[in-house]
Amino acid sequence: MPLRETKDPTLLGVGMTSQRTRDRLVGRLQAAGIADQRVLDTLRREPRHLFLDEALSHRAYEDSSLPIGHGQTLSQPWMVARMTELVVAEGPERVLEVGTGSGYQTLILSRLVPRVFSLERIAALKARAVERLRRLGAHNVTLRLADGGHGWREAAPFDVILLTACASELPEALLDQLGENGVLITPLEDEVGQQWLTRVRRQGQHYEYQRLEPVRFVPLLQGVIR
Repeated sequence: MPLRETKDPTLLGVGMTSQRTRDRLVGRLQAAGIADQRVLDTLRREPRHLFLDEALSHRAYEDSSLPIGHGQTLSQPWMVARMTELVVAEGPERVLEVGTGSGYQTLILSRLVPRVFSLERIAALKARAVERLRRLGAHNVTLRLADGGHGWREAAPFDVILLTACASELPEALLDQLGENGVLITPLEDEVGQQWLTRVRRQGQHYEYQRLEPVRFVPLLQGVIR
């Protein structure tokens, strides 16, 4: 899928952040092991600063997580790149993201995947994400205010489900909504409380779990906050 460019200079942040700043970030991501050039090009192009409050926008191209309110964070660029790399490696047509948050990970996915469905449990975050994604032309994204643990049964099955919050046990509803040979990518807590980025592949009614690397995410919570 070709990358989309906006022609609105206020969206691109002309004068707010230089291309050199973004290039340096991408260089750090490459040095840290991100190899998919499509992912790197997308992170270089897209305006991360627009997904933060103005007071934090000057830190947008640091490789660090940043607060977005409501006890939630904008994941560090390396983690966004790593999770996106795992998603696009599957060549998916339909992806479900659980935890829209600011909408930045959603935007990156939308540039590389034909259809993205995204669930957010906090109404204020969902509303802001809808507006940002609309302004940036992410027309292949559908958002819903809902408890992410229930998934999106009407839109299933999904080729990939991506969780952006950590669970100690995966909701059965999400596993059930994977298509055959579908993949769920999630932070998952082990018996001693360590979080691991984990890839779960469905083969019939069997699920194969693979731990990838240690991570740290906010917890996956239940319910909807209106």
